[in-house]
Amino acid sequence: MRQAGWKRWLMQNTGFAVALLLLAVLYFAYNLIHPRGFSSAVAIQNANETVAIAFVAMAQTLPVLLGGLDLSVGAVMTLTNCIASELLNGSPLQILLGMVVTLLAGAAFGLANGLIVVYGRIQPIIATLATGAVAIGLALLVRPKPGGDVDEDLSWALTNAVFDFAETYGLADSGNAWWLRPFADIPVPLILLAGVACLVWLPFRRSVTGRTVYAIGSAEGAAFMTGLPIARAKITAFTLGGFLAACGGLYLAIQTSSGNADIQQAGAYTLNSIAAVVLGGTSLLGGVGSAIGSIIGAMILRVISFYFRILDIDPLLQPLIEGLILLIAVSFGAIRTLRVKNQLDLFR
Repeated sequence: MRQAGWKRWLMQNTGFAVALLLLAVLYFAYNLIHPRGFSSAVAIQNANETVAIAFVAMAQTLPVLLGGLDLSVGAVMTLTNCIASELLNGSPLQILLGMVVTLLAGAAFGLANGLIVVYGRIQPIIATLATGAVAIGLALLVRPKPGGDVDEDLSWALTNAVFDFAETYGLADSGNAWWLRPFADIPVPLILLAGVACLVWLPFRRSVTGRTVYAIGSAEGAAFMTGLPIARAKITAFTLGGFLAACGGLYLAIQTSSGNADIQQAGAYTLNSIAAVVLGGTSLLGGVGSAIGSIIGAMILRVISFYFRILDIDPLLQPLIEGLILLIAVSFGAIRTLRVKNQLDLFR
């Protein structure tokens, strides 16, 4: 029975399983090549470079599950990055309030996207293209020039290992604390990413609203006829997407101790989020996939960029290689469309 269960799971999650295997192979080979591979320092550096794109990929997953695309996720991340760079300083209470305001700003922007899509009856790709431009404009108002003032202890504690976090906030006098030994070298960024995935994504997926999102992506007409809350699910999905994009912006501010209203950065994160979603096994047609898979896809993209450094690839060739990877990833996501003979099958 157990073997049959595994076979069924693999058949239903082939894309995710392949992505997980590809990540394991790529990252293992990367550490073999790296002069300091399999060390805590390398793992921490890699984790810091991965978390922001992973959050944005999670944000992109929700509209893709609905059967659309959100072209504003990179811009919302940039806007919240600029907001966080202004607010993450002062007393612990002020810092906490700054984090809450940053996350609420992203959620509010996502809510606006959802309301425009649902009640304005505008295609998500068009609506979010416009709102993304608005987000960049607001980011430029908040942060006309790159800079910021982020609490140094916060930045250090959340971008290093568990031991560094504990030492910074006086939770352990030394690395010999018995409770700290098993996980002292685990990167805090990975814990933050796993925490958000467990506390936000998993409960959402198991909720009625989450299941409705999958139903909409599979067959919106059928979901409507069965009485599922279509409007509520769409608005919630975009709101949660804005919140997750804000998580990326917040972490980027903590990591870099600054904010930057960079249009090119916003566009790059948006495009990479789409590639990460597809690499993680989520169908661009909607209804299939998960945010966990998108995290794996984001990690694959980052590991590929790590190879650029370790193999000393010409910077002029890097955008070309990344573009080809994006094209291949999106093409894999369209395989189902190429196999369809009757166009009505796309909506089944």
